[in-house]
Amino acid sequence: MIQQKGRLLVIKLGALGDFVLATGPFAAIRAAHPEEEIVLLTSAPYAELARESGYFDDVWVDERPSRIALIAIQRLRRRLRGGRFYRVYDLQTSGRSSWYFRLMRGFMRPQWSGIAFGCSHPHANRKRNSMHTIERQAEQLAMAGIPETPLPDLSWATADISRFALPERFALIIPGGAAHRPGKRWPADSYRALAEDWLNHGITPVIIGGPDEADLAVEIANGTNTLNLAGQTTFADIAALSRAAAGVVGNDTGPMHIAAICGCPSVVLFSGESDPAITAPRGPDVQVLRRENLADLPVSEVAATLSLR
Repeated sequence: MIQQKGRLLVIKLGALGDFVLATGPFAAIRAAHPEEEIVLLTSAPYAELARESGYFDDVWVDERPSRIALIAIQRLRRRLRGGRFYRVYDLQTSGRSSWYFRLMRGFMRPQWSGIAFGCSHPHANRKRNSMHTIERQAEQLAMAGIPETPLPDLSWATADISRFALPERFALIIPGGAAHRPGKRWPADSYRALAEDWLNHGITPVIIGGPDEADLAVEIANGTNTLNLAGQTTFADIAALSRAAAGVVGNDTGPMHIAAICGCPSVVLFSGESDPAITAPRGPDVQVLRRENLADLPVSEVAATLSLR
């Protein structure tokens, strides 16, 4: 166990799926530094979830200044250097987070676990980008002196979902995903046909998604007894819904990681635009269906893969 006392910084900015997959590394870092003050630098959407986790003594929100916003950069630099961190675990390992390593150069530059050039504890594996996030981050921490990293865990993410007046038996549909990558989405007509199949077998479909996916949810639910919760759920709500649901079908998108980690029987739909070997949700009951073009994936195959009858 690492014995040095002091302050530590963990960097994990997002996105949602990456953030929840990092809960295993968060737990490993806390276990390795039980008495030290650990600060997380993250993006605004994940700050509350991070605070609820109990892994951190403080959570800082990264304003993500552009490299020409000189005043904002100086403010960030002062904050990072003023934190007097003796070690940084960069779990983002991006160009931006490696840039923060350069911002912290000077007499008190901390030890750094990540991929920044010249850092003290590099993740020195040239094949790291072909590894699944879970194995990649576990290996990174092992190279920094933390030999054991548990699997992601969201058991602490709880919420009262009674306000949704849920039926006794329901299953989740997660039809959204990055708006700029429509090829990662199974067509709305296919989700609607799946919802109608579930309704015919006494299972209420429940759609979840962000506010920007409200129109998509309406398109799928309109005219049926599907329950549309798009834009109404917190991350903790999604965790609670996942524990109560009979199953979930969704695209390669962040909320599917929450559902899978919470043990919900999950079928995740992948197109040729992403690789499940690197990004697939992990959990006790996860199945992946993949087509180069998701429009070619039949509803019957999805319904049969998640057998709820």
